[in-house]
Amino acid sequence: MKEVDARGLSCPQPVILTTDAIREGFFPFSVLVDTVTSRENVTRIAEKKGCTVESSEEGEGFRMVISKA
Repeated sequence: MKEVDARGLSCPQPVILTTDAIREGFFPFSVLVDTVTSRENVTRIAEKKGCTVESSEEGEGFRMVISKA
């Protein structure tokens, strides 16, 4: 599974990396972020692009698994 590590990056970088991964079309893939704001923004863009998002806490951040709906 492809993994996008966006920890330590400020917005809009996590959103841009997620959008690029969606465009590549290799589903499912995971995105790692370390702030609630990044989690919310990545979830919002993924859902807007027609994907489903499963989010869980991991360490000091979050892992989101993004799948094509």
